[in-house]
Amino acid sequence: MFKINSTNRLRHAGFGFAILAGLCVGTANASVHGGLSTHKEINEGLTVIAAGEMIQDKCNSITPRMIRAYSFAKSLESMAHQAGYNDKQIEEFVEDKKEKARVKDAARAYLISKGLDPKRAESYCEVGLYEIERNSQIGVLLKAK
Repeated sequence: MFKINSTNRLRHAGFGFAILAGLCVGTANASVHGGLSTHKEINEGLTVIAAGEMIQDKCNSITPRMIRAYSFAKSLESMAHQAGYNDKQIEEFVEDKKEKARVKDAARAYLISKGLDPKRAESYCEVGLYEIERNSQIGVLLKAK
């Protein structure tokens, strides 16, 4: 999904779709694919992870809480399993380019609704600190350096 080079491995290892690709589900079958893409809690969770990843990618003063991010990703995997999806289906779903773009768009829209100005790099830090301070689901997956 996202390539991780050795210098960024720790920065990204606990966060984002890379974790979910190793944990979760997806399929080329439209009915299964459609099921996961319409599962509210899973999609909200993926949006949280994508938003956190955007923040930590653009803001050097915010890093992921890797164990919490891993635990959160595992909870999404468990939710998908409980809904009847297998590991292969989950992986295909989170690796699907259209699904990744859809989730990233939802995450970007959420961050913009919280005051993000994508043209200002420092805006990612401002929104990230806001999420951390209010202890939101995004905020609990991040920490200020």
